[in-house]
Amino acid sequence: MVVPKGSIYSSTALATRQREVKDVADKHVVYITENGNGAYVFCSEEVFDRELQAAREEARYEAEMRCVLREARRQLDEGEYTSDVASFKQQILAKRGIHG
Repeated sequence: MVVPKGSIYSSTALATRQREVKDVADKHVVYITENGNGAYVFCSEEVFDRELQAAREEARYEAEMRCVLREARRQLDEGEYTSDVASFKQQILAKRGIHG
């Protein structure tokens, strides 16, 4: 994940620059450090919901891709493939019930 510039603050900034941290957290996830190490994340509910939705969509996409790749591997292993365009077009038409 790419961290937007300005969204890493020390834990002291929560007290000394509270408004600034909140303004950034309204738009992005803010990373809070303690002693130079990552410790917490902070964001608005809207940003949290957006990030959660993006994570769900990415997980769904990855699961679908795994299924597609498994099926492609099965078809390849079982010889269900073609290496020429004309044959490929005929297979597509046949699957659609079109005789051409």
